Order: sequence, then C-alpha cells, then structure tokens
Amino acid sequence: MKVVEVTRFGGPDVLSLADRPDPVPGSDEVLIRVSASGVNRPDVLQRKGAYPPPPGASDIPGLEVAGVVVQGASEALQTAGLKVGDRVCALVAGGGYAQYCVAPVAQCLPVPPGLTDVQAASLPETVFTVWSNLFDRGGLRSGETVLIQGGSSGIGVMAIQMAKAFGARVLVTVGSEEKGAACLTLGADAAIHYKRHDFESEVARLTDRQGVDLILDMVAGDYVAREIRCLREDGRLVIIAVQGGVHSELDAGLVLRRRLTLTGSTLRPRALAFKAAIARNCLSKVWPLLESGQIKPVVDRVFDASEAAQAHTWMESGQNIGKIILTWGQA
Repeated sequence: MKVVEVTRFGGPDVLSLADRPDPVPGSDEVLIRVSASGVNRPDVLQRKGAYPPPPGASDIPGLEVAGVVVQGASEALQTAGLKVGDRVCALVAGGGYAQYCVAPVAQCLPVPPGLTDVQAASLPETVFTVWSNLFDRGGLRSGETVLIQGGSSGIGVMAIQMAKAFGARVLVTVGSEEKGAACLTLGADAAIHYKRHDFESEVARLTDRQGVDLILDMVAGDYVAREIRCLREDGRLVIIAVQGGVHSELDAGLVLRRRLTLTGSTLRPRALAFKAAIARNCLSKVWPLLESGQIKPVVDRVFDASEAAQAHTWMESGQNIGKIILTWGQA
C-alpha cells in the first residue's frame, strides 16, 4: 500500500509517499480501505518530532479516516453492528495517512447517510474531542455560555455546532473578518476578532460582566491568566492544546474565590475503553444530528495524498476554515 511517511523531523517537505506492507487487523480491529484521511494539528507536531505516537501505534501519521471495511473478525464486527463492505469513519492512534488502516472496531462509526467519505473523514477526531471536552469533561449544559478559542479551526467549527445543538450560547475568537462571518453562519452568537479587540474585554461586554461558564482553549500560555478572568463563578476552563506555550501564570486567589475548575486532556493516548465510550455517546447523541443536517461537516480544502506537504503547509498558515482532508484517488 501507499502511505505518507515522516522521513525525518522537520518542515512539511519531510512528508513523502512510500510503500509499506498492508496492515493486519487484530481480533478487535477492522481493516479499512481508506478513501480519505483527516489532517490535524497533532499530525504537524508529530512531523516536527514533538508528539510521538503512543506505544504500539503506527509511526505513520493520521488520526482519522473514512472508507470501507474490507476485513475483520466476524464476532467483533457483529458486536459493533458492522459487516465487510460497510462505509465507516474511524478514530485511530496513528496510521491514518495510508491506503489501508487498521482501527479498533469500537472506534468505528457508520458514515452518516448522505455524507461523502471526504466529509466523514472530517468527523472522528473533531467530534470525539469536542464531546469528550465540552460535555464529558467541561459539563456544558443547556443555557450556559461557552467561549471557544479558535472558532474557525477544525475543532472550533464542530464545537460551535455541537454546543448550539445542545442549547448553549456560543462566543468564539477568530483572526479575521472572514473567519468571524463563517462562525456566525455556523451558529455562533458572537465572534471576537482577537487581533483587533481584547477578548477579555469583549467577553465582559458580551456577558454584562458576568463571564462565561466554560472555555475551550487550544492556546494555553499567557491566555490562561486572561481566561480565568473571563470565567464566572463555578466556571470551567478546558485546555486541549498548547499552541501558545506550556507555561502559564494565573491568579490563584481568583480561582479560589470563584470556585473555578482548570482541567485539560489529550485523546490520543487514552485507553480503548475510554474512546469506545465516547464513540457510543457520539453515535447516540451526535450522529442523529448529522443525519438530520442540524450539524454539518465543514471541509476547507482537499488534497491528494501525494500533496500531504502542501496540506501541512496550508494548515500551518492558519488560513483554513474547517477541516483539511487527504484523498487516495491518485496516490
């Protein structure tokens, strides 16, 4: 099979097509003939040598795929309600940039009716991450207000739609007017252009100085101190990436007085049982919204797998609105 390899740590040019043996699924896995692979920030970090695969995972980058089940143990398939020939999308711990990929059957979900494989490949990493962090960890409830940092990112566009679908008020930060308009179209109640306005002041204005209930943060660094000032009493801050750095200073007294919760998570190294539980929640609670069209995949650009370097370059430019996808038609 053809795969995209990281030939050495470095810039996008270190990504290269190569030949590898087809993977063999284990007793609780399926083999997927991949049509489309999602591109995510962790892939960029892995390419740079800053985010190694967890033990036992493939060294090939890629955390989400969509395609057709071509092999799997009958008992495992039956348990998951799947069969050979089914179209699925799957969350994987690595190996997604390949024509064939093994995935735990518990992390495979049927492609929602009416969606293409390109659209389906945009779902697993984002939907799993948003559900786990906004709802399971963050405890978002109907009627609450959430601030999503990076509203036009792949995670952001899904977080907006899922939060709105479950009754929340949604504020987002964006880096351009175009991105702000896109987020408002997706249902955000307000878009804060952080290059022109201080998001802390804008949150205060938009909430009558009450603050937000929850913040989904992909920046960390010096944002953390400002974010805790944006939280109302009993507010929660969930950190899912550290694009702004890993070191933060904050007013611990404010945390005490407002009874704030600061937490965070990474999904990739978590145990199969943990991810399987998220998959079940997504299937029962989010998939019906995808099927009805209330939530829609947002795909920014599609690249052939041979253009993986260009896909990473585009992601690092920060210009995308929604997901970037690789396809395997020409590789």
